[in-house]
Amino acid sequence: MVKPMRTPGPRGRRRGFTLIELSVVLAVIALLLLLVTPRYFGALDRSKDKVLAHNLLQVRAAIDQYHADRGRYPESLDELVRERYLRSMPVNPVTEAVDWVLLPPPPGELGTVFDVQAPESSASAAAHAADGHEAPR
Repeated sequence: MVKPMRTPGPRGRRRGFTLIELSVVLAVIALLLLLVTPRYFGALDRSKDKVLAHNLLQVRAAIDQYHADRGRYPESLDELVRERYLRSMPVNPVTEAVDWVLLPPPPGELGTVFDVQAPESSASAAAHAADGHEAPR
């Protein structure tokens, strides 16, 4: 005997998601990304500023120690590495390069490197404020 062919009911036809369901899910994901992304990049910028301030403090401490040991300031930042006051020159995390701005010593002092600052004024001001120096103008 031949059985009549059954047509699938409403449950049998539904095998995937509808376009509306997919659109709602994508809209929720997009909304979550819009809320999370600015916080992530803000935290990333704040962490770079903290690393920048720490790197500047390290270099300044090495310059001060060099001056205390030798009675003069170094001629270059490479001299701090050569004389083992620093293992290597710290990288500026904002620009991802070793691009420090060198400030000369006061008149009458020997050497050419009295202080360092970051080339960007906002990051430099934040770093100077972190260690008690006044930002140069």
